[in-house]
Amino acid sequence: MADIKVGNNYQNINQLVGNRSVNNTNNLNRNSGITTIGADFGTLLKEQLDKNSGADKNQGLQFSKHAQERVVQRGIELTPELMDDLNSAVKKADAKGAKDVVIFDSMNAFIVNVPNKTVVTTMSGSEMRDNVFTNIDGAVIL
Repeated sequence: MADIKVGNNYQNINQLVGNRSVNNTNNLNRNSGITTIGADFGTLLKEQLDKNSGADKNQGLQFSKHAQERVVQRGIELTPELMDDLNSAVKKADAKGAKDVVIFDSMNAFIVNVPNKTVVTTMSGSEMRDNVFTNIDGAVIL
């Protein structure tokens, strides 16, 4: 097990990570002799940049993983115009104090958590029939 110098003292890696197992084959950089825990800086930076670039493209409105899957499954086209309309609707709902809203366009419904600016799920027109929307405190029709 690797010892790491912390200040003027050497400590065992298990003391530093609370005796969690460390996968040495994935986390040990054998060339430098440095033990790393978790993802490297480059990976974390890329993930954060990817996340931020998605927010920039959508002007702040995020789609949860579930909503992203539903958009693909249901063949919903997210055009720049639709994204502008959704962002505008979220701003209006926020101004009225709404927390969770359903936003209807001509063919789809988007359930949005307003404070987090996150689309939680989507429905196509045919799926909206005979459905009940619960835990919604507002609706916006585009």
